[in-house]
Amino acid sequence: MDSAMERPMITDGGAGAGAAIGRTRSEQLPPPPAPAPASSTQSLSRTASAETVLSTADAASLSRKSSFGKRSASGGSGGHGRSHIRKSRSAQLKLDMEDLVSSGAALSRASSASLGFSFTFTGFTPPPQHEFNVASSADLAPFSDDDVDLEAAHADAAARRRKNIMAEPTLPIYLKFAEVKYKVAVKGAQREILSGISGSACPGEVLALMGPSGSGKTTLLSMLGGRAAADDGCISYNDEPFGKSLKRRIGFVTQDDVLFTHLTVKETLTYAALLRLPRTMTREQKTERAMDIIYELGLERCQDTMIGGSFVRGVSGGERKRVCIGNEIIINPSLLFLDEPTSGLDSTTALRIVQLLHDIAETGKTVLTTIHQPSSRLFHKFDKLILLGRGSLLYFGKTCEVMPYFQSIGCSPLIAMNPAEFLLDLANGNTNDVSVPSELDDKVHMENQNLEDTNSKIDFRPSAQDVHEYLVDAYESRVAYKEKKKLLAPLPISDDMKTTITSSKREWGTSWCQQYSILFCRGLKERRHDYLSWMRITQVIATSIILGLLWWHSDPTTPKGLQDQAGLLFFIAVFWGFFPVFTAIFTFPQERAMLNKERAVDMYKLSAYFLARTTSDLPLDLFLPVIFMVIVYFMAGLKASASHFFLSVLTVFLSIIAAQGLGLAIGATLLDIKKATTLASVTVMTFMLAGGFFVKRVPPFISWLRYLSFNYHTYRLLLKVQYDPVPDILMTSVPLDNGVTEVGALVAMIVGYRVLAYLSLRRVKAS
Repeated sequence: MDSAMERPMITDGGAGAGAAIGRTRSEQLPPPPAPAPASSTQSLSRTASAETVLSTADAASLSRKSSFGKRSASGGSGGHGRSHIRKSRSAQLKLDMEDLVSSGAALSRASSASLGFSFTFTGFTPPPQHEFNVASSADLAPFSDDDVDLEAAHADAAARRRKNIMAEPTLPIYLKFAEVKYKVAVKGAQREILSGISGSACPGEVLALMGPSGSGKTTLLSMLGGRAAADDGCISYNDEPFGKSLKRRIGFVTQDDVLFTHLTVKETLTYAALLRLPRTMTREQKTERAMDIIYELGLERCQDTMIGGSFVRGVSGGERKRVCIGNEIIINPSLLFLDEPTSGLDSTTALRIVQLLHDIAETGKTVLTTIHQPSSRLFHKFDKLILLGRGSLLYFGKTCEVMPYFQSIGCSPLIAMNPAEFLLDLANGNTNDVSVPSELDDKVHMENQNLEDTNSKIDFRPSAQDVHEYLVDAYESRVAYKEKKKLLAPLPISDDMKTTITSSKREWGTSWCQQYSILFCRGLKERRHDYLSWMRITQVIATSIILGLLWWHSDPTTPKGLQDQAGLLFFIAVFWGFFPVFTAIFTFPQERAMLNKERAVDMYKLSAYFLARTTSDLPLDLFLPVIFMVIVYFMAGLKASASHFFLSVLTVFLSIIAAQGLGLAIGATLLDIKKATTLASVTVMTFMLAGGFFVKRVPPFISWLRYLSFNYHTYRLLLKVQYDPVPDILMTSVPLDNGVTEVGALVAMIVGYRVLAYLSLRRVKAS
């Protein structure tokens, strides 16, 4: 039995591998034994029938457990046909079991042993022999028609989910690229990353970009996906250049998993669906699409688990990668680009993801993916292949023709090996276990025949540079001309399809107000864990209690007590100016990668994101100051009236929002955490010194600096609230009026800093 199971998996080519994968366990069972005497033939045939049916049921169960990937060929018919077949097999199994029980003693033992083996094969533990002998029809409940119908219903539901996602109509896009070149400046010198790459991908195909590390796979994929501009060459989509309308028809899965740490899997995909799916769909339909993706990618068991990150426990690496893929296929894209989607995954999960890509392509989508070192099963699932080496094109064509091509130029493996390993060895210039072409061998011998040192051992193996040059020349002379000629041929598509591609009008999935509300809710859920963490709450409460104890029931009737209270008010102004600046300063530098990723696909407008990002912080930013003021205000013995308390809290609120604006402006302008932290430290220290507490008589040539300090205006407002009129001992050189000037200055800072931050983000996006 084991040898029969293993024999079909040893394949020698793409067709063989595909056939081996597609076989069910029932097809891999050994053939029935040779005919036996009449009395035993019936029992043995029934035993074989029971084994076959149970094994087929096990294969169907495994297929149902698979959360994504194609069903087996036997499960491709309609739901009613499958249910009828399963009912018939279940009924036949019951009859066979009852006949086995009523058989003779010797044949009963043989049948029971064989049936027990079948149970063991399917993962069940067989009951003892005497239990089979006394079994009745009631004991065979696990094989009832109701259970089989229930399993069939689940399978049909999963198939309908997949059909809803995959089979939706979309605009077919033919991708062609010719002589794509790209260079970068390294230490003043130009380094060529890509040198004249040509190829194409049609709807219904999966094109794999393969090559060693540093061969230019990711660079080429970024250019084809519209994420980078080529220095030279032509890239067309339905024979038209890249347009803004294409952004919503392209899905791009980056190599790095850019996700929010504190959102769950379900929340991540739901927000992506709400923002990216078209307006014609209702909110319920978008939410249902997100759930379909979750079940399709096998994420239902971790849908309520946080994504996690470096310091937060979350989903596994494979699940994170599937969430990233779900973020892109949720829009049913015409073009899907993936940068090494199988990196870090086990072979089974990688095979399922590649099978999913194959399913997506079969519904009329164009799929391009980079792949580093696929297994043999993965390799044969790609329709086309581009092999890169040192930025040059070594092969472009059908995957099933790559091995015959390299054999035709004299390169073939000397031992049995994975075709992908063979190709990567060639791309790296490694000729170990690879036959060397006679032309290349002659070239190496001619280069070494002039060596006169006969004592040294001469290595007649070609160098990596020699192998690379030979492969590039072989492709240019044998294949390149034919492929380039195909690229020049016009596509048989209508003008309407071209017009859709060339449209410069952006298509937003939701209105501006909906974008704002969705991003606002997402921001609250993402950052509540940081703002309302026990560490931060403990920090604020501990600080407020220490302040309350130090200023316990201070007496403002004496000059010393008055100065003490003024010191407390200045510390409040400084503390709630310093705290928000260094919280907000990390906002845009940390979310830069996410912002670039989501803006690249026109997920939302920058204005909606900016306003939602800044306002979603306000409820969280204002929660801790309320706790702080409640503790400090009454412990320190400040004016115990509702009006004075709420005016003091309102003043602190204005200071916090102004300081937060300064942090946002610095972070958005520099977009570098180290530089932003340094600038913020100097700025906050300057504002504190100019706040009017340490120096009351500021020299005229630098006195303008205090008007830029939110600490200065906050301190004056707190004095105005507590003491009206303000005692002369606390007065600065500038008299304090009714406080309107200070409020106006803080409001101007709140607006001005945020406008500066928004313009800085627009500048970064434009550049």
